[in-house]
Amino acid sequence: MTMPRRRPGRPRRDDQRPTRDLVLAAATALFAERGFDAVSLRDVASAAGVDVATVAHHTGTKAQLYDACFARVFAAEQQVLEAAGERARAALAAGPGAALRALHDLVDVFVDFLEDRPETTALWLRRWLEPHRHGELDRRYAAPLYGMVEQLLAAAAHSGALVEPTPHVTVRSLVWAVHGHVVALAAQGGAGARERREFRAFLHRFLDGLYPPAGS
Repeated sequence: MTMPRRRPGRPRRDDQRPTRDLVLAAATALFAERGFDAVSLRDVASAAGVDVATVAHHTGTKAQLYDACFARVFAAEQQVLEAAGERARAALAAGPGAALRALHDLVDVFVDFLEDRPETTALWLRRWLEPHRHGELDRRYAAPLYGMVEQLLAAAAHSGALVEPTPHVTVRSLVWAVHGHVVALAAQGGAGARERREFRAFLHRFLDGLYPPAGS
């Protein structure tokens, strides 16, 4: 008996998410695992359970699909970090102690996000293996978040809550540390409860050492 062919754009019966979301989730996982060159639209179609025409219809060329994957993870990260950043900025008026606690919370939010979505780290690491290609992705989907936190640290320094002469160095150092932590968790199979606790404790000690209370 011949099964009727599923029409383009129609999701699998066991997953009724919008087709574009299925395609982007599948593409993100594949690009994170293999990198840009090793993934075809046919690979994405197969993983998403649709045909190639559907992938092209929803996302365009492979380069446009790649961009859309970064836009997708950026939107999710931006949402959680902007909320935490607003709380941290509001805490500046309450003094150095409150400002530092808010920075701890901001770092915890970032760690939570990447621990829960390790494909974000893998996607960026694949992109950074080829630093001279797709540089526009960094400008669109990394620089705005870096800039947001750098501005927060600069505002905290201006208010006297802390001393921070090079916020751009601090932010990039912390980002790379967290990405490295996510890679270490992946090497352990994603469990690593002890690794998670120890890494958070390290980041809190790092912040406390970097921004000691005035007069200490």
